[in-house]
Amino acid sequence: MTILITGSSGKFGKDSIEFLLSKGVQPNSIIAMVRDESKGKQFKEKGITVRIADYGNEESLLNAFKGVDKLLFISSNDVDHRIEHHKSVVKIAKQVGSIKHIVYTSFYMADEIKNGSATSPIFFIEKPHIVAEELLKQSGINYTILENILYTDFLTEYFFGEKVLENGIFFPAGNGIGNYATRKDMAEAAVNILLDDGDNKDKHINKSYKISNDESYSFNDAIEILSEISGKKLTFTSPDIVTFETALTGLGIPPIYIQLSVAFGLAIQNNEFKTNHTDLPSLLNRKPTTLKQFLFETYKK
Repeated sequence: MTILITGSSGKFGKDSIEFLLSKGVQPNSIIAMVRDESKGKQFKEKGITVRIADYGNEESLLNAFKGVDKLLFISSNDVDHRIEHHKSVVKIAKQVGSIKHIVYTSFYMADEIKNGSATSPIFFIEKPHIVAEELLKQSGINYTILENILYTDFLTEYFFGEKVLENGIFFPAGNGIGNYATRKDMAEAAVNILLDDGDNKDKHINKSYKISNDESYSFNDAIEILSEISGKKLTFTSPDIVTFETALTGLGIPPIYIQLSVAFGLAIQNNEFKTNHTDLPSLLNRKPTTLKQFLFETYKK
């Protein structure tokens, strides 16, 4: 059995490959798909097969997917071309004929947003996932869709700021609550599905899973934990949008990143990442990593 991981040089891809190896998969059964040959060196050193391909080049995908049994399809990170990329992946997966199961990293959204009865400030992020899910369901290939909530990692990587332990949090999240889960937990869940070949090996086939934490958190919760880590009282400030945009512009942040931050801030304010149901604990067979655990691991060094 061969398992191909798209986007292998990204964080989710790397984590997935590490979990495959740690769970006993032989390196020669793993195929790491990367866009740049230089990024494949780290995998070749471990005995993993590397194939060079790009979502924007269907011929390269055709060569990469040949002989593959299972595919971990990590969604494109190219906001402008995501829909075209997702169409190409599913098209070529059907064309090669060998792929028996696709596990896709989708994005969590409320049913009202998915069916069009409600709007979202981050719909431009969500729409390519809606398209990909429909393509998979119509493909004839066995699929599992992982509706991944916003990564806990995104809070520290993009929203808190580099000097959060000195300056606190300045982000327009309001009192919004979210069931954020870590990227590593999501990658492990994806790998567990790919490797589940027991008596109930078909239980994941043509299923969609809600991948989120079983605990919910606000940014006020986060600042309390960060205060504990730093040893001093930190503050969380949720500015109005104009104030936030002005502050980031003054720091020289490119407009596209300001727009993304505002959109996610508004989505958090709207509780779009709050859910009362999750499949993550059962897929991990353990409790997901809590916000406190993650923040201590990230900052208590």
